[in-house]
Amino acid sequence: MTTSNSLIIGMIGLDTSHCTAFTKLLNEQDHEFHVPGGKVTYAFPGGSPDFEMSYSRLDRFTNTIRDEYGVQLLDSPEAVAERSDAILLTSVDGRVHLEQFRKIAPFRKPVFIDKPFAVSTSDAKEVVRLAAEYNVPLMSASSLRYEQGLVDALTENTTDIIGADCYGPAELQPTQPGLFWYGIHSAEMLYRIMGKGCVQVTASTSEFHELAVGVWEDGRMGTIRGNRQGNKTFGAVIHHVNKTEFVDGDKHPKPKYAGLVEAAVAMFQSGTPSIDAQETVEIIRFLEAANESRATGKTVKL
Repeated sequence: MTTSNSLIIGMIGLDTSHCTAFTKLLNEQDHEFHVPGGKVTYAFPGGSPDFEMSYSRLDRFTNTIRDEYGVQLLDSPEAVAERSDAILLTSVDGRVHLEQFRKIAPFRKPVFIDKPFAVSTSDAKEVVRLAAEYNVPLMSASSLRYEQGLVDALTENTTDIIGADCYGPAELQPTQPGLFWYGIHSAEMLYRIMGKGCVQVTASTSEFHELAVGVWEDGRMGTIRGNRQGNKTFGAVIHHVNKTEFVDGDKHPKPKYAGLVEAAVAMFQSGTPSIDAQETVEIIRFLEAANESRATGKTVKL
């Protein structure tokens, strides 16, 4: 391991705009929101041949990472893990995360897995099991969890929060079932506010909209709303005992990705994730249950 000020960061999966966004924040020291602590140095392009959002963008992002940032391309996830101090697993296809993590876990390097962490609860649990087996510091999150307006709203006392309603775009992709593709963002905001402990989900869907209502074990309720018509903004309404607070998820000048990369680098340096892995698994189960409910119209227990 190199010093904490100069981590060699590897990137696996160059088929999403997150790759260039993360690399810009880490590698460009004159960037207004530069995140110090490491540099993306090695990468494996990856890609999913049956997922249009992957194969149609892979070459473009790979060329940018290589040509504009001087990142060296390697021929396997294992090669990246071997040469790196920490890994950003950014493959856009949540279906491949378990397979790729299985290949790199034995190298025992800290790993950040981009959204969606997985597209099934069974995969999510297996990733967490492998991380425990190999003692791998592991973290996954949506950038919306670190949107600065939301972070600021939660800096004060949060013990009086009685519920929350979160919203955002809800585009669908056939290879990423139902709400996993974009619903993950609103779900991450909801769990950042409410914490784990949801026991059941009831969901509704229409051509243009999604709504999932979660009930927590202490009786609190939280919702995520997804829109495919109208605006594509993110935000949340946080209900406290004595007030209700609105968070505009698109207002703050600090890029959402900056807070996410800061959290990932902090985990790389300390070896301690700031998010409980069981909360990440529960978010995947929440979305899985919401998908089942939106298909059947029935309430689904987590």
